[in-house]
Amino acid sequence: MPRHGVGTLERILTSAVIAVLVAACGTGDSGAPPGDASVLRAAGVDRDLPPADAPVDATVQGMMAFGYNLYRASTEPASNAVISPLSIAYAFAMARAGARGDTADQIDGVLRYPTDGVHDAFNAITRELVTAAGPPSPTAPPATGTVSAPPVLSIANGLFVQEGERLKEEFLRVLASEYGAGAVDFRSPEAIEIIDAWVREQTADRIRKLFDELGPETKVVLGNAVYFKADWAFPFAEHPTRTESFTRTDGSTVRVPMMRQEADLRYATGDSWQAVELPYADSNLAMWVLVPTDQTTPGELLAPDTFTDVAARLHPGRVDLSMPRWDFATDLNLIPPLQDLGMEVPFEPGADFSAMLPGVWIAQAVHRANITVDEWGTEAAAVTGLAFASSLPPPPDVTIRADHPFAFAIVDTDNGTPLFIGHVADPTATD
Repeated sequence: MPRHGVGTLERILTSAVIAVLVAACGTGDSGAPPGDASVLRAAGVDRDLPPADAPVDATVQGMMAFGYNLYRASTEPASNAVISPLSIAYAFAMARAGARGDTADQIDGVLRYPTDGVHDAFNAITRELVTAAGPPSPTAPPATGTVSAPPVLSIANGLFVQEGERLKEEFLRVLASEYGAGAVDFRSPEAIEIIDAWVREQTADRIRKLFDELGPETKVVLGNAVYFKADWAFPFAEHPTRTESFTRTDGSTVRVPMMRQEADLRYATGDSWQAVELPYADSNLAMWVLVPTDQTTPGELLAPDTFTDVAARLHPGRVDLSMPRWDFATDLNLIPPLQDLGMEVPFEPGADFSAMLPGVWIAQAVHRANITVDEWGTEAAAVTGLAFASSLPPPPDVTIRADHPFAFAIVDTDNGTPLFIGHVADPTATD
């Protein structure tokens, strides 16, 4: 199929799938869950081939802007951070298929979705990016030899529904045809186990769980998982890694394993930054390492305008690069930062997801991501989960059990006239 906005997609991979940077003065297709759960899909619906005019570039540009806004709203300069705007955008795009009114408008506004064709766009992005049906098994033996393996990039979308709930047919059709997601039934006590098994499978065991808990009021869960593993085209392993100093945000230093390589790479410089492009083997994927050269913060270098500037200035040359290994994770409750960005209605009991299931709202929105970068390449994973709950009746003020002899009276409540009175000593007796 024709490629959609390849250059733009390369840039969004740098920020969304592996959103990382090194600061000169900084801090260090859907798979069914295992087991016997049945997958229910909209009748007779196959995965669509997206139209050639799907608004991929607009969707990706919006994703870049949203990712930067979320990054600013949810991270602290002194702490490591990794998020996947790609994963979050997929999860909310599926939710958008069931949203109406102000709920839909606020999702569109914060996620920067195009006015029309957003589901076609995500279908096209999946076809453009995905290289494998799923990640390798975590129990598979590691590759041997010196030949670099092609990158593995998988994107999985999941729909989990409490047994007995009937989702709207059009919603099921969109999720099946555009996202490859069928509905997996669960009963409340086993929901966590089913979803976590799916998460582990789709992230090669890098992420072990999605939600900390799910109550019986949870009716629907939408999940997305992104897994990425790639070897460097020019491995750092060919050069010795030495222990050197790294200066943290507060000015203190820490000793870290510092990788080094000298290679022909693309690089760029700006008024307050340096950038180098590290290509992955056998692909058009790359990591951009963006290093401040003055008082600019690392976060400022993730702005969409800076990305555009870097892309325009990259040129080949001989680069002597030193950077540390890193291996860390970020767990994020998405609701507070998204509320700060203007998305409020979807998280309230009055939300309108009537095109999916009336009477539900997003009670939990969780994002987990991690990344490992070493001399040989990069491995990263992210999951995003949206748990839709219905409003339960308020708890009782008092509990009364007539499970021992009791009295009764039939009265006129206006004046208390006793029509009948009596007591029950044995409900099984007839006289």
